[in-house]
Amino acid sequence: MISLILSFVVLIVGYLVYGRIVEHVFMPDDRKTPAYTKQDGVDFMPMPTWKAFLVQLLNIAGTGPIFGALMGACFGPVVFLWIIFGSVLAGGVHDYMSGMISERHDGASIAELSGIYLGPVAKWGMRIFSIILLVLTGTVFVNSPAALLARLTPNTLNATFWIVVILIYYVLATLLPIDKIIGKLYPVFGAVLIIMAVGILYGIISGGYNVPEIRFEDLHPKGLPIWPFMFITVACGAISGFHATQSPMVAKCITSEKVGRRIFYGAMLSESVIALVWAAAGVAFYGATGGLNNALSELGQSGTVYDISTGMLGPVGGVLAIVGVIACPITSGDTAFRSARLILSEITGLEQKKIKNRLIITLPLLGVGALLTQLDFNVLWRYFSWSNQTLAMISLWVATAYLLKTGKNRTASLLTALPATFMSAVSMTYILMADEGFRLAKTVAYPIGIVFAASLFALYIFRCVRAKSN
Repeated sequence: MISLILSFVVLIVGYLVYGRIVEHVFMPDDRKTPAYTKQDGVDFMPMPTWKAFLVQLLNIAGTGPIFGALMGACFGPVVFLWIIFGSVLAGGVHDYMSGMISERHDGASIAELSGIYLGPVAKWGMRIFSIILLVLTGTVFVNSPAALLARLTPNTLNATFWIVVILIYYVLATLLPIDKIIGKLYPVFGAVLIIMAVGILYGIISGGYNVPEIRFEDLHPKGLPIWPFMFITVACGAISGFHATQSPMVAKCITSEKVGRRIFYGAMLSESVIALVWAAAGVAFYGATGGLNNALSELGQSGTVYDISTGMLGPVGGVLAIVGVIACPITSGDTAFRSARLILSEITGLEQKKIKNRLIITLPLLGVGALLTQLDFNVLWRYFSWSNQTLAMISLWVATAYLLKTGKNRTASLLTALPATFMSAVSMTYILMADEGFRLAKTVAYPIGIVFAASLFALYIFRCVRAKSN
């Protein structure tokens, strides 16, 4: 339990200290934000800071910090270290930079920012990659809440029924102005989400569950190596490229650059708190990583959440906790499709103030999502996780290029270059070893991953030297 408490403390200190360092490097000023300069009544409009924070939190906090944390906890309490240090040194930096750089470019998507700072090939690659990731994300965040809702309702209202209901909601949330559904419902969902996390934490403490202390060893019952599998599995609880697609949406609504740390960096660390709670709940409730892994295999992710929630809090508290888990993915799934709409509008040039143009883009997107719901959830999750962390790698390199181009102190670009290098090694090594990748032995994958990351870092050093000489 001491490790869990210290983990919360590190997140708070990280926000207060490291978050200010990140903010100082970016240097926010008093310029007018796109919420005012490009206000259109649909996507660009001023939003109070508290509401923008909750929208950002719910945009990014899908099932990732819950399902990902539970699956990551199968490696043992060492997962706490990745959640806290990953979020403070990488995830929070990633989210803040992607949001604030977008704000400096009139709310441009991560794909457009890639084109500006990494070139036209990167722009088109990121356009395709981002849309694929967003559709995968939206699909993942249809299946998981539908499965949980089916458990809470009569048998006639099965998972298929709830998939249809959620997709209809997604159509409305994707099409309508951001203040009509998202701006009104998210504060309510935010309260539920916070109560849910507090409830599970209370269940751990009041139930006398034992949360093991951090141990530097791999406890995964199937023998999966921590490197790189744990760093991909946890995903949203530590760092997530999906957030780079969501931050530009909120960047269109912030009223001042100086609230960016509270909204972007703060939401990421808040999501990490949720991940810590669920990782702790998983190993505490089942008593060992083997028990947790068996539950995930036999009950699935949704069933395991249901089991933990009702086991710790009883029927009433369990339903409240599950409602929070349902709110998380639904409020990320709708904005995933909304972000995909905005990226496609940048590609096609279709102006989004007209609802006809929004329909032309939205309906085919959701049609693809509906087809993908028929695939196995575990397969979708694995591809989502890898593409998610690969996008995080690219987003951090975009931020590094931005700092090199605009920053007076180029040494400060190490703030993004170091986590970018780390995530480059993670993403490359994983796809070489994973079942959905090339299935190479670690004796081959490890050196290639290290060489790949080292090559990118060497290119970064070369760019630094060239920039200095100019």
